[in-house]
Amino acid sequence: MIVTTTHTVEGREIVEYLGIVTGEVILGANIFRDMFASIRDVFGGRSGAYEQVLERGRREAILEMVDKGRQLGGDALVGCDLDYQVLGKRGSMLMISINGTAVRLRQELPGRSG
Repeated sequence: MIVTTTHTVEGREIVEYLGIVTGEVILGANIFRDMFASIRDVFGGRSGAYEQVLERGRREAILEMVDKGRQLGGDALVGCDLDYQVLGKRGSMLMISINGTAVRLRQELPGRSG
């Protein structure tokens, strides 16, 4: 499945718009990770623990959206937009959401490339 932030797929024609699809993931922050991230923030540098959590959440949200696009019979998801929001008391949770439009692309003829 092609997933893109653009509204077209270069070299391919969109023949049908199937609808908006979404993927959402809400992650709770682990207290030990928070503690170590705070220490790292004092001394500078990047927080590998948070980066791993963000990567996992982003991947899960995209996979959920792709699954919904496939259920609609889509070949691609266009106009995808990824958002992050902190939730809960003291920002203890992170919501990662993505949305896009599922589309069907014209099938390429054998032996021809876009």
